[in-house]
Amino acid sequence: MEKTTVKFGTDGFRGIIAKEFTFETLERIIKAISLYLKNLNAKENTVIVGYDPRFMAVDFAKFASELLKDYGFNVVLSSKVVPTPIVAYCAKYYPDSIGAIMLTASHNPKEYQGIKFIPSYAGPAAKEITDKILSYLDKDIKKTLDGKLFIKALEEDYFKSIEKIIDFDIIKKNQPKIIYDGLYSSSIGYFDKILEKHSIKFESCNMFHSCDFGGGLPEPKEKFMKHKKQGYVVFANDGDADRYGVIDEDMNYISPNIVLAMLLKYLVSKGANGAMIKTVGVSNIVEVVAKKLNVETITTPVGFKWLSEKMRENETILAGEDSGGLSIGSHIPEKDGILANLLILEMISKRNLPLKELVKEIKEFAGCEFYTDRTDIKVQNDLEADKKAQKFENIKEIAGLKVVDKLAIDGLKLFLDDGLSSVLIRKSGTEPLLRFYIEANTQKRLNLIKSFLDKTLL
Repeated sequence: MEKTTVKFGTDGFRGIIAKEFTFETLERIIKAISLYLKNLNAKENTVIVGYDPRFMAVDFAKFASELLKDYGFNVVLSSKVVPTPIVAYCAKYYPDSIGAIMLTASHNPKEYQGIKFIPSYAGPAAKEITDKILSYLDKDIKKTLDGKLFIKALEEDYFKSIEKIIDFDIIKKNQPKIIYDGLYSSSIGYFDKILEKHSIKFESCNMFHSCDFGGGLPEPKEKFMKHKKQGYVVFANDGDADRYGVIDEDMNYISPNIVLAMLLKYLVSKGANGAMIKTVGVSNIVEVVAKKLNVETITTPVGFKWLSEKMRENETILAGEDSGGLSIGSHIPEKDGILANLLILEMISKRNLPLKELVKEIKEFAGCEFYTDRTDIKVQNDLEADKKAQKFENIKEIAGLKVVDKLAIDGLKLFLDDGLSSVLIRKSGTEPLLRFYIEANTQKRLNLIKSFLDKTLL
């Protein structure tokens, strides 16, 4: 039987359960990670292992843990479903930790499973690390059988760290009306518990772990956040809780781009210093707000591993992507949906204003409105993707606007001559898709650009 081709995308390896993601494939990956860790010649020897609510995730995690133990590592396996950011925190701060492994396919459909390797700096594995791991694939490794396996809950130290970042007293004092949509994700038992610990009232729904995520996608977007309520702010996370989603008091979904702009302004008002680090797909509103705040922006390819790298190299106020991942400089260099929700909640409470008013305020501060959309098209292979990308690269004019600048960081981003509109095309790092990120300063112009792309490329 032909072996599964193992590739690491923007954050780990993912595949369909029992097809690409099997115990055999997992064993090959664990062997390669073990060889990588042994060749670090580090004094640390403990590997943290966590898992999300997906089908057989706990079985895959136990299997991986036993292998790591047999290869001589001490292993701390989570005693329950656990969010990725907590596992990442432990990768850095758990005693004797050399890194962590998380069994998750994040926001992918229910039939997928995946594995993330998290180095001891607590962020996604950089490309040079995953390249090194892949170089060890299918190499032999001896079993030493001298490792030990411990099964523990992992959240205690993470909670203590979060309590140093978030002002829970101001949240408790003002008590905004909130709903926590568990969305069947791994944040259940964590986000709700830290709110309860600080006597913060909330309503909740979808508060159990489900391997099929209630029949939807484990993604905190408007389509799947169905439990809206007038006058309430709704929070949710994706399957492994490294992404967030929020709906305001008028039952409107708030774009992560707007959240980044709001939080940047809020964190600066609290005295935070450093850079705003963003992926190339992030809205131009963040750049506009950063300039008004006299904050440097650093743009990276799509994927939090690139943001993590820049966070480790630069003093950072906020790092984020338009897909709903963010972190701050005083936290770990890994996207954290629990932290994101708590930061939004603190901002609402500290300003003592409804979220919908804070959205209006940031748009007024920016002095312009931005409308964004994303179109995904399936491709059969890299050749088809390259042909469509080449056609896009040669475009001189889009919907009556001339192309005046290009940015080739991750895919290609074209800037148009109105000074506000842009189109980015890039390959997905996790699925066979070409993604088109469209932005304009009016809905009409956005629709014209999208129609042009539909006729010309799609």
